[in-house]
Amino acid sequence: RFQACVYFASVFQAMSCGIHYLASVFMAVTPNFVCGFPGNVSSVLFHNSSASSIEDIWTLWTSTENYIVVQLENGEIWELDQCSRSKREVSLDLEYEYKGNKSVFPCSDGFLYDDTKWKSTVVTQWDLVCDREWLAKLIQPTFMLGVLIGAVIFGDIADRLGRQRVIWFTSAGQFVFGIAVAFTFDYYSFMIVRFLLAMVSSGYLVVAFVYVTEFVGIRARTWASMHVHAFFAMGIMVVALVGFLVRTWWVYQIFLSIATLPFVLCCWMLPETPFWLLSEERYEDAQKVINTMSRWNKVSTPCKVSELCSVQQDDLASGRMGDNDTSSTKKHNILDLFCNWQIARRTITVWLIWFTGSLGYYVFSLSSVSLGGNEYLNLFLIGAVELPCYIIACIAMDKLGRRNTLIPFLILSALICVLIMFIPQDFNILIILANMAGKFSIGVAFGLIYLYTAELYPTIVRSLAVGSGSMMCRVGSVVAPFCVYLRSVWIFMPLLLVGIMALLSGILTIMLPETLGKPLTNTLVEATEMGRNKKSCSEKTPPAHSGAALEKIEMFGQES
Repeated sequence: RFQACVYFASVFQAMSCGIHYLASVFMAVTPNFVCGFPGNVSSVLFHNSSASSIEDIWTLWTSTENYIVVQLENGEIWELDQCSRSKREVSLDLEYEYKGNKSVFPCSDGFLYDDTKWKSTVVTQWDLVCDREWLAKLIQPTFMLGVLIGAVIFGDIADRLGRQRVIWFTSAGQFVFGIAVAFTFDYYSFMIVRFLLAMVSSGYLVVAFVYVTEFVGIRARTWASMHVHAFFAMGIMVVALVGFLVRTWWVYQIFLSIATLPFVLCCWMLPETPFWLLSEERYEDAQKVINTMSRWNKVSTPCKVSELCSVQQDDLASGRMGDNDTSSTKKHNILDLFCNWQIARRTITVWLIWFTGSLGYYVFSLSSVSLGGNEYLNLFLIGAVELPCYIIACIAMDKLGRRNTLIPFLILSALICVLIMFIPQDFNILIILANMAGKFSIGVAFGLIYLYTAELYPTIVRSLAVGSGSMMCRVGSVVAPFCVYLRSVWIFMPLLLVGIMALLSGILTIMLPETLGKPLTNTLVEATEMGRNKKSCSEKTPPAHSGAALEKIEMFGQES
């Protein structure tokens, strides 16, 4: 009962991460637009169609190469393009085609936007079009940069200060910065607040994976960790729903941010994980958490930390002899992920899988834009299609193991990339189905790697490992659009790159250890031994008694 309450309280907030990650899909929409004109319009002409106002013309707009002809009340006739406007020198009859002299002017009177779908977006509010279009294109890359930095920073902080404090801070930060985005007064303040929102959203998501992994026992760890992704996908579906109902960007942002409020009000009740407390040798605090677990789960005789860990004062004293720095006070950094060849090889492979998963996910997503139809329904289905993906991944991971699931799905992704190259271009439906199959297979690998990374590394660097992996994931998401641009070189170049990376990742995964049914390790020595390498990462690493203790705590969590 205790673990279930902690789990659902934690993953509920993951929904807000999915919301903020995808919010710009509708917030930064660029609708149809043309240059503004000086004066009041009396009639409008678009090809053979005439109207009394430009609002009646937008339904006929089919291409950005089109222009609109307007006649003002003073008799002037203007041709309105997207980034310029022309005044006809001879204003006689209102005709669409004109061969006479024209004077070209910049859009000094602003722009006119099509508001049939969206009443307001950040693009229309700050005129992020034409020579300012590049500012609109920076909105999502800048957010992803914040995600990248936040993953590393908060992953490291969680290992140093604890998971609980980071969850408190990032949860409150998502709500505060989410609301603040809606009240920004210009483009630059909008970008700064969104950057901070990206950092705390990424920080929460990284630490939440570690948090639920450390609280849930071995038996339920697979499903519990994987379905954090499911709540993230539900956040994507919420974006589609709110985007359909609310068409003003700042109101839309407020509604999306309110989803985080329930968790913010109750997150202060979440406890620190016994794993982290034991790794810091805070045995009394760990015992308090275990006693709370036993009361919630109605266990009459709670276990004792001293019995689980077999901690004796003499052993602790001998472990500290001649050394003022202990494991608990040692500051861990990213170099610990390369402390010996066994761990370094593991880190390189894991980073490659993170990068490949993100790269493949976004390349396949960008290739599916030809689906057409309702844009809100499409986004909703993009989120919904991930749910069966994670169910299949969970079943496979529990039956086959983490490594044995990861390898075939990575290789399958590579094979699908090759298959798409041989499908004739006029077989649109088959191409779409193949792209969705590729996205499904890479999605299984992408979802699995979170849990697999958490299980491959010990408690003292677990958040750092997941955070650095998430950083590589964000690098992949930034590289993906540039990869798609290579279609101009060769139409199948993006798929070729994804296929090569997926195949290489699948082959290297063979060398990783299997973690199914094994307890979480607590020290770098234990993590190294899991890879059958007896080399120590540090001469100062203390005796690895706490790994067995943590295994017993996991068993206690399952029994209770």
